[in-house]
Amino acid sequence: MEYSFSLTFKLSANAGMSDDDIMLLLGDAGCTDALVGLGLPGYVGLDFDREARSAVAAILSAIRDVKRAMPDAELVEAGPDFVGLTDIAELAGLTRQNMRKLYVTNPDVFPPPVHGGSTLIWHLSPVLEFMAARDYEIDAAVSDVAYAAMHVNVSKEAILLDQRLVDDVRRQLER
Repeated sequence: MEYSFSLTFKLSANAGMSDDDIMLLLGDAGCTDALVGLGLPGYVGLDFDREARSAVAAILSAIRDVKRAMPDAELVEAGPDFVGLTDIAELAGLTRQNMRKLYVTNPDVFPPPVHGGSTLIWHLSPVLEFMAARDYEIDAAVSDVAYAAMHVNVSKEAILLDQRLVDDVRRQLER
């Protein structure tokens, strides 16, 4: 099956590569199925359409290919994952107003945002699960990619954590 997803990497400060060098390295490493964006200095964004047996396999193989091309590149984000209501509406084929209504009228069961500032941000996967449970038509490939991207992002961040503190927080949350 073909999966569409994005990966963003921060490039090493001492890489000193031209855009052409980056493109050649990525192509040689197998990233010929990606549209490469180099607009932000020090970062590279890749939009993949990759054939694989699963969304997880597609994303992990793409990360592996990018890291083979540029070993010092640091994964910033896999997507789609972190989304606002407009993003969710677009992916679900709804208007933003309909998506907001769904959120506002279901406060007890709508998945909580992961960021609650002036702009609310959610992990896409739980919202798609919520919608699918209410008979909204959700593309299975999009749902699979959102699930895999969320797990990649959370796992990437978990590497930074002090396991003792994680265990303490888990105990408090389970009370």
